[in-house]
Amino acid sequence: MLRALMFILPLALLIYAFIDCLNTPEDEVKHLPKVVWVIVILLFPFVGSIGWLAAGKLRHAPAGGRTSSPFSTGYRNHRHEWVAPDDNPEFLKSLREENKKDESLLKDWEADLRRREEELKKREQGKSGEDSETEG
Repeated sequence: MLRALMFILPLALLIYAFIDCLNTPEDEVKHLPKVVWVIVILLFPFVGSIGWLAAGKLRHAPAGGRTSSPFSTGYRNHRHEWVAPDDNPEFLKSLREENKKDESLLKDWEADLRRREEELKKREQGKSGEDSETEG
């Protein structure tokens, strides 16, 4: 069991540090460029991982004793991408425009369907009138 821990713990540390380094924005990386940190973590797994966790990332103290979250306003303000499509006003506008086009198309189809139904009724009435004349 102890032998397994000697392999699992450094591996878990390596994986955590590697993923944390990849997910950290470039402006929060300290002392070395992000690419160099990734190489150091991969070439020297134990020392590189501890170095990254100790000195590689700009860490913020939680305000009011709360833990920081990726959805907090401070983290979100430096990001220039939309978190979800419904946060993007341009996407919402395109949906509204598409919806209007679909509604107009649907109205056109409904009008065409009504017109065809009327034509069928007229044909059936015309045929039933002709049938009664030929029988009599």
